[in-house]
Amino acid sequence: MGGTTSCCVPASPKRRRNAHARLESFTEPELSREDSGCNLQHISDRENVDELNMDSNPADYPRAGTMFLSKSQTDVREKRKSIFINNVSQATTRCKHSSCSTIFLDDSTVSQPNLKYTIKCVALAIFYHIKNRDSNGGTVQDIFDEKLHPLTHSVVPADYDQQDPEQKQIYRFVRTLFCSAQLTAECAIVTLVYLERLLTYAEMTIGPGNWKRIVLGAILLASKVWDDQAVWNVDYCQILKDITVEDMNELERDFLELLQFNINVPSSVYAKYYFDLRSMAEANNLSFPLEPLSRDKAQKLEAISRLCDDRYKDVRRASRKRWSSVDNLCGVPWVPAILS
Repeated sequence: MGGTTSCCVPASPKRRRNAHARLESFTEPELSREDSGCNLQHISDRENVDELNMDSNPADYPRAGTMFLSKSQTDVREKRKSIFINNVSQATTRCKHSSCSTIFLDDSTVSQPNLKYTIKCVALAIFYHIKNRDSNGGTVQDIFDEKLHPLTHSVVPADYDQQDPEQKQIYRFVRTLFCSAQLTAECAIVTLVYLERLLTYAEMTIGPGNWKRIVLGAILLASKVWDDQAVWNVDYCQILKDITVEDMNELERDFLELLQFNINVPSSVYAKYYFDLRSMAEANNLSFPLEPLSRDKAQKLEAISRLCDDRYKDVRRASRKRWSSVDNLCGVPWVPAILS
């Protein structure tokens, strides 16, 4: 007890640091994933895989560019180049511009698209898919071949898979199905998502000989996924008089298998397709009709804005409390110092 160092006296910080340094000098050998028995994929590896698959599966990722927009841009560039070389003067179109007294708006939004012009844009996207398809052709699926599974009893011509359809023909076919089945414009956008997802998953191309059955299968599946009261397969048999229910069931089943049953369409992917359709429409002079903002529409917009303000009022209050949370801290009250 009379010594300088006692058992009751704690060791000095210097000694603790030296002991800790001796412990740090020992390093455990690193174990691989195989030795540790952990075969889980790291999150960075999963992110790299997603980035690699973005270009191959653009219908699954919101940051990847759509296929129809890239195919349409090549055609638009060729048109501009030919106009520049041939010095063809384009007819100047009058553009409507908003002013202080008049505001021009179209009635198409991402939540409520215009049905007529959305179908036109989807038909134009399918047209560019057929026109600028790959030369190799990809895999062949018999379920979509119109000669093996005709939609009508009329004789299929010998060159049915050689002549590209016109845009008007595609638009009439899609419009007939949508008007007869009373489908919505959102269903048309989902149809285009399923169509491009089919082309990437099945590694196939859409052409003159299979475009009708591919579009029919995409519309059939989109109507069942999107609409609460979906159209039955037998209803499509009443629209297309010469097709059977068994053929529609087989088309739906094979379409789902080729999609690997991936029918989920995130809101971000849906919004990407909507705005890309608008961009393609503007590049091809297929702009949505503009109308001056009326008093009734302005009152509706004001009511919607007021409803959104009331809905997110609690969120803003919570954010304000979070910003002013320092005021709620319990601290020592401030006392002025007295200098003598």
